[in-house]
Amino acid sequence: MYEYRKSLKSDVSDELVNTYLLRPLAGLFVRLVYRTSITPNQVTIASTVAGLIAALFYLRGEALWTAIAGLCVTLKDLLDSADGQLARAKQQYSRIGRFLDSIGDFVVDVAVFAAIGWALYSSSGDPWMLVLAFLCLAGITLRVSYHVYYQTSYLHLGERYAINRLTEEITEDDRKGDRFALALQRVFQVIYGWQDRLMVRIDAWGRRGRERPEFLARWYTDAPGLRISGLLGMGTELFLLMLCSVSDQLVLYCFLNLILMNAILLASVLYRRFIFSYRLQLGGSL
Repeated sequence: MYEYRKSLKSDVSDELVNTYLLRPLAGLFVRLVYRTSITPNQVTIASTVAGLIAALFYLRGEALWTAIAGLCVTLKDLLDSADGQLARAKQQYSRIGRFLDSIGDFVVDVAVFAAIGWALYSSSGDPWMLVLAFLCLAGITLRVSYHVYYQTSYLHLGERYAINRLTEEITEDDRKGDRFALALQRVFQVIYGWQDRLMVRIDAWGRRGRERPEFLARWYTDAPGLRISGLLGMGTELFLLMLCSVSDQLVLYCFLNLILMNAILLASVLYRRFIFSYRLQLGGSL
């Protein structure tokens, strides 16, 4: 039987907007399709399509269509939550699904921010709107990678989320495995490989290079640290975009993206480096 609790990743490492809004709503959808032949990968594709439809609506540049685009973004986000919840509920994990999800997210982000940039440029005639949209795309991509790095690290310590590696370098086993999964993994590496390596470097800087198992066990399970980085996940990012879209405030969204969300990222990095790391040192977890 379907059990909602078993379809979740973790209350500690997940985003607050996911825990209290998106995942309960996605859970209703999962309950409806649980006994059908619908697969998690099909839900992932539907999520990507919803995001691309949102991009088309943003291109219209009118308040009504922008609001509809924002709702499509939330539909994309709900389905993005549902695919993982359905996979966990049915125990239908796959490497193909792992890469489809991440690649689909990137494709949607590129399409949505290109459309937003073009709509803002068309309405204002200011070419800096295109630059602003590009900076928003870069910001959301890096911040979500940061969140995913710490969430995945936390789940790996609990021996969960095994289908997702912390970094996805191609191994000999990958080369001998499913060819389609390998092709998707190569695409994933082009998009996310450099981001994963950057997150590893940021993390090593934050913990001052310390790698003793007892230190790492506390480092990756710190609830306040996970809550702060949880504010940078895809669910939170797209929920903010939806709110600003519905109120036809895309320029405001761009500045919130660049100022507020990057301030949270900086706070998270500095918290780990200068507060939590120091507390662990005082506690003797060296």
